[in-house]
Amino acid sequence: MELLSKAKTGKVERPVKVLQFGEGNFLRAFVDYMIDIANEQGKFNGDIVLVKPIEFGNLDRFHEQECQYTVQLRGIVDGEAKRINRVVTSVADAVDAYGEYEKYAAYAKLDTLRYIVSNTTEAGIVYDETDRIEFNPPKTYPGKLTKFLYERYKHFNGAADKGLVMLPVELIDDNGIHLKECVLKFAKLWNLEDGFVAWLNDACVFTSTLVDRIVTGYPRDEAEELCKEFGYQDNLIVTGEPFALWVIESAKDISKEFPLPDAGLPVIFTDNQKPYKQRKVRILNGAHTSFVLASYLCGNDIVLESMNDELILKYIKATIFDEVIPTLTLPKQDLVDFAEAVLTRFNNPYVKHAHLSISLNSVSKWRARCMPSFLEYIEKEGKLPAHLTFSLAALMAFYTGTEIRDKALIGHRDGQEYNIMDDADVLEFFAANSSKEPAEYAHAVLSNENFWGQDLTKLAGVEEAVTNYISDIRSMGMRKTMEKYFA
Repeated sequence: MELLSKAKTGKVERPVKVLQFGEGNFLRAFVDYMIDIANEQGKFNGDIVLVKPIEFGNLDRFHEQECQYTVQLRGIVDGEAKRINRVVTSVADAVDAYGEYEKYAAYAKLDTLRYIVSNTTEAGIVYDETDRIEFNPPKTYPGKLTKFLYERYKHFNGAADKGLVMLPVELIDDNGIHLKECVLKFAKLWNLEDGFVAWLNDACVFTSTLVDRIVTGYPRDEAEELCKEFGYQDNLIVTGEPFALWVIESAKDISKEFPLPDAGLPVIFTDNQKPYKQRKVRILNGAHTSFVLASYLCGNDIVLESMNDELILKYIKATIFDEVIPTLTLPKQDLVDFAEAVLTRFNNPYVKHAHLSISLNSVSKWRARCMPSFLEYIEKEGKLPAHLTFSLAALMAFYTGTEIRDKALIGHRDGQEYNIMDDADVLEFFAANSSKEPAEYAHAVLSNENFWGQDLTKLAGVEEAVTNYISDIRSMGMRKTMEKYFA
């Protein structure tokens, strides 16, 4: 079978506008996918060059098929399970920052370049004072970027119209702010001139972004079958869900020059991404954390099974629509639309998202994702949110075990063992307390300020409600307890 190539895709060569640090699945199925659509619709007219920012690995697969690849999105669209294929043709080249340093460095002098995209993982945006400008390239991603920007500054004599727009998508809060801080620290460490620092501040734009799309990557088990279906060999196939959201926070308005929304793409430009972050954390992540432990103890192993379980689905919906949404600040319709999209995502037949993998570090997750909604609901409504309160009891029921083995607390469901994964001190606490009587157990957990940052027993009615829930779960089982309160 013929390998995918530029000749096969009929690639249109465009000016290179984007340099992308990272060639992984997420960027290719998210950023590059969107830019490809914007190009097709005549809204952007720019190609992408991928940079391999680390020493190990190679770009052979990219060179073999000239950076052309297929994205397959799979999930529920308009109420139906669908697979949507797109051959992405907007990646012009891939370069190794280490093995092809000169070629990589030359892009700093490219007149048409305007955007730097990066996904160097959460650990990528770091400052390391042992990094040096003399290294070709510097070790860290911010070090590489500082040197790259400095070379551009020198080449164009600090021209104001030759600044670049940074679009980091690393999964850390305020990623653009942190990236800029690192760059400025390197500029100081390397004694780079004041003019360069002024150019960074005035001519360059460091955006902070929030991204959302599940990208499942290369479909190893189906690749052969898919290539037969496509009619060509593609060793770079990447799969993901249809849902996507890209929120770009910027002090300068870049929406006119980066007009992805005009191509119908789910990109939001804002001067404050925090409400969108809050919406995602509270509704999407908060829903996960609030139901998976209870659902697992009801006998469901994956999220899709939870969605097909009438009792659990009713619980999920009530948690989101009745208890979480009333505590959020965005317009209600925006929140409802997002919540409906979340439920559609949970119902994706192509994604087998295991409850046990979601359960990792549930104590800190509950504090970050559920507790703000829990506390704000109490403050606003003057009563306990029944479903979120129950999710605390479900967490305690799930974290029940006395034996720690291979860094996991051993729980039991229907006579079968399961591993509870969390920090060692958390597991030791539950191993020591989870066999106590319900009232004593509830008090021990709720009063643990290391878990929650405060003593939850001081909130009226919480301790009594959780104690009652735990008593019922122990005597009746999880499903019958949920039927008693939420059916």
